[in-house]
Amino acid sequence: MIVTAAKLIGAGTATVGLAGAGIGIGTVFGAFIIGLSRNPSLEAKMFRFCIMGFALTEAMALFVLMMAFLILFVQSFN
Repeated sequence: MIVTAAKLIGAGTATVGLAGAGIGIGTVFGAFIIGLSRNPSLEAKMFRFCIMGFALTEAMALFVLMMAFLILFVQSFN
């Protein structure tokens, strides 16, 4: 019972990182739009950096989600 409660609490606190990933993705694309409005001639170069930032932020979100699932579904042997 206590192990189950600890798993649920651990998985819940691990998923807080998903909120950070959502904020990070919004920041990446928001900065892209602001940069594009200031200098439209650099669209292709800025878009590559934007996609790179999105991919890195999304990778961190997937790592957080993987850790939450590992906490929940890994069998503990007593």
